[in-house]
Amino acid sequence: MSESSQTVSSPVKWAGGKRWLTNTYDDLLPAEFNRYFEPFLGGASVFLHLEPPDAVLSDANKNLIEMYSALAEDWQSVYRWLRIHSEHHGEEYYYTLRANPPQGRFARAAWFLYMNRACYNGLYRVNKLGEFNVPKGSKEDVLLSTDNFGAVAKLFAKATLLVADFESVIDLAEEGDFVYVDPPYTVKHNNNGFVKYNENLFSWGDQERLASCVKRAGDRGVLVAVSNADHYSVLDLYRGVGEIVELTRRSTIGGKKASRAAATEILVRVGF
Repeated sequence: MSESSQTVSSPVKWAGGKRWLTNTYDDLLPAEFNRYFEPFLGGASVFLHLEPPDAVLSDANKNLIEMYSALAEDWQSVYRWLRIHSEHHGEEYYYTLRANPPQGRFARAAWFLYMNRACYNGLYRVNKLGEFNVPKGSKEDVLLSTDNFGAVAKLFAKATLLVADFESVIDLAEEGDFVYVDPPYTVKHNNNGFVKYNENLFSWGDQERLASCVKRAGDRGVLVAVSNADHYSVLDLYRGVGEIVELTRRSTIGGKKASRAAATEILVRVGF
């Protein structure tokens, strides 16, 4: 568990981000463990909160993982490019840059961060060709007061970063390790208005595969926490796998006030 007085903020705004979880329900996460695993990394809020010295972090989003890797390697270069985007930020600049992603490693990481911060509600969505296609948002600030790329880089430099399917990563965890699992929530969740943020949907078959994978990990003595939708279909999947705790949250992704209303999710705690 982090001993710092303040958690480092994620450099990205991400659908389903879990800053609210670490702020409100920190006591539901294990206090001690060996290696840390997070196979649906997204905004990395839980990793940044726990600050584990040994971590395996992965996501199916190649651009996201490449951005974190670039920050870990040379955050100053990424920041220099992001500062250029901030100086030129505007509607014409946004759409021109959106259509022409740079090729350089650090320039592309800054492009990813700029798109995330300048687009509508921080959404990540691509078309069938894998091209980012979210329109420009209303926020004008590209550089944020919460930015601390140096601290982010220091934490990610300690981690192994992978572009991988969740199952292969969870299967690496051994007895005493901790896996935090935060999948895209199933389309069966009636109140969930955000499921298509990647070209590959997290299908019900994936939900079933994930539940089986979590059960196997628990049988090996791995500590697992699973965030998921508070829906009877999901509850049925995890009944008997671990302790199911209902949590209250407020959505932060979505353009309508109704989509930001208080909602419930579940946290499945396995092995602790």
